[in-house]
Amino acid sequence: MAGTNHGLQKGGRLLRLLKALFLLVLVAALGAAGAGWWWLHHPLTLAQSPLDLDIEPGTLPRGVAEAVRKAGVDVEPRLLFAWFRLSGQGKQIRAGSYELTTGITPERLLDKLARGEESLRAVTLVEGWNIRQVRAALGKGDALRQDSAKLSDEDLMKLLGRPGVHPEGRFFPDTYTYSKGSSDVAVLKRAMRAMDKRLTVAWNERRPGIVLKSPEEVLTLASIIEKETGKAADRTLISAVFQNRLRIGMPLQTDPTVIYGMGDAFTGNLHKADLQADTPWNTYVHLGLPPTPISMPGKASLLAAVQPAPGKYLYFVAKGDGTSQFSENLDDHNRAVNKYQRGQ
Repeated sequence: MAGTNHGLQKGGRLLRLLKALFLLVLVAALGAAGAGWWWLHHPLTLAQSPLDLDIEPGTLPRGVAEAVRKAGVDVEPRLLFAWFRLSGQGKQIRAGSYELTTGITPERLLDKLARGEESLRAVTLVEGWNIRQVRAALGKGDALRQDSAKLSDEDLMKLLGRPGVHPEGRFFPDTYTYSKGSSDVAVLKRAMRAMDKRLTVAWNERRPGIVLKSPEEVLTLASIIEKETGKAADRTLISAVFQNRLRIGMPLQTDPTVIYGMGDAFTGNLHKADLQADTPWNTYVHLGLPPTPISMPGKASLLAAVQPAPGKYLYFVAKGDGTSQFSENLDDHNRAVNKYQRGQ
């Protein structure tokens, strides 16, 4: 019986020891889990904020963890790599340029990298700008790689796949976002495709009877409408004036084309001699549309070019408030000029 009791006591001690070990392991596991949860949700320390992180294509998760550390994040790469693997998202990390800011946690960092939430910049191309203004704006683009800076307009269009095409008016005015280090050529390609699409839509919505014979003519007239319009409501009326003039063989006589043809020689004021200068874009000297667009037209001007207002308007004069007075004959036009321009 004594041996039996001794065996029972020994078995009881072993059971208590196993329970104690189990509790210790459980506590340790809970502690580790708690520490892990705290680490995942605790903001990382950054060398500065914002901080740029570049992940090159083909970088493996372990390399990404190292890149995070080298970028200026105070984190143990092996711990970060372990999180990448345990989460199951390590292989979903996308290459790109990222911006990390104060407060980002390991959990949010991985989510950002897996979603490809790159830091985006933006450049805005404005309606009515010419190609010089477009290229100047791209030249000032934040973190935008200047691949076209030293190219002539001709070489630029070759690079864009449009050899022999004049660049004026070929890019749609809009705001374009891009990731850090993107090429200015890539932005221009997007803007060119956008203009192609808008021009096709406008051409397909043209009103029967318009005098314009091709999408190219639509683009050119729309660029003039863009420069002549002070108030949006006048666009279709201005389109009507120019199309009526084209229909009867009357010169367009629009100042913006003259100014465009003068280039850098334009000082801010037009003179009589300027209106007589024989440049290809001088619509006082040459009949018909100028040889190229003179600016980037927006969607509204493209549609106005193919959907002119009804009426026989041949003239318009600025009223001084941004709107214009439209007339069907020269006598009415002269009276409008006297009223609005000469104060009579």
